[in-house]
Amino acid sequence: MTCMFPFYLLQDPAVRRGSGQSNYGGGSFFTTNPGSVPPATSRLSPLPPEPYDRGATIDIPLDSAKDLKAKEKELQAKEAELRKREQELKRKEDAIARAGIVIEEKNWPPYFPIIHHDIANEIPIHLQKMQYVAFTTLLGLVLCLLWNIVAVTTAWIKGEGPTIWFLSIIYFISGVPGGYVLWYRPLYCAMRTDSALKFGWFFLFYLLHIGFCIFAAVAPPIIFKGKSLAGILPAIDLWGKHALVGIFYFIGFGFFCIESLLSVWVIQQVYMYFRGTGKAAEIKREAATRTMMAAL
Repeated sequence: MTCMFPFYLLQDPAVRRGSGQSNYGGGSFFTTNPGSVPPATSRLSPLPPEPYDRGATIDIPLDSAKDLKAKEKELQAKEAELRKREQELKRKEDAIARAGIVIEEKNWPPYFPIIHHDIANEIPIHLQKMQYVAFTTLLGLVLCLLWNIVAVTTAWIKGEGPTIWFLSIIYFISGVPGGYVLWYRPLYCAMRTDSALKFGWFFLFYLLHIGFCIFAAVAPPIIFKGKSLAGILPAIDLWGKHALVGIFYFIGFGFFCIESLLSVWVIQQVYMYFRGTGKAAEIKREAATRTMMAAL
């Protein structure tokens, strides 16, 4: 069947005017009268501008001229006091420098600083090796006396008596700080300042140190049968009685031998440097001058 559209209706002007719009809506959002919906061309009216006066002044509270002058005087007084303190501190530092006093910061050992020790920065490069070996002999003395306490303690436990143990403690308490103060510190200062007097002080007490190390390595039966020191003679004597104690004493003997050899090398090297720089003649002149001044 063919559907015939009445084309003659398109020729009617009323039909053509209504053909552009539909009077029927689609659902609840459409209306049958589209002409009743106002166009969305309305806008909100802007707010009126706030009044602004260019000539208006802002009132910022300021201190009076009198308060400003008072604060300025106070600052000047503080500045003058700081300048005075700075000059006083500089005067004290200059006086200390002229007197030859050096303020040293304790930095060794790192975990618990008790002494000042900085060979790399304070000792000349060509003398650092000697200073390091001398410092090794100081540490070696600490090790020898500490092991001596261990060896003597074992002998005391095996029935040798408490007297030798107390003597070993005395050796350690007096030997370690005594070695640092009497011969290592003078050598350190002599290497740093090139002082002939410090060199002489070092030679005197370092010879005593070497004599003690040799005596301890032998440990002759002079004081309490020599068993207060871990030397070769008590080691041989104790070997037959208590083998373990004898082994401890033999180890102590080895430590004292190594300490003695290193100490001999150190004093030899320091003496060669001392003679090569002419310090021997200088110390003789200083001794002669002191003797003359004392006589006068």
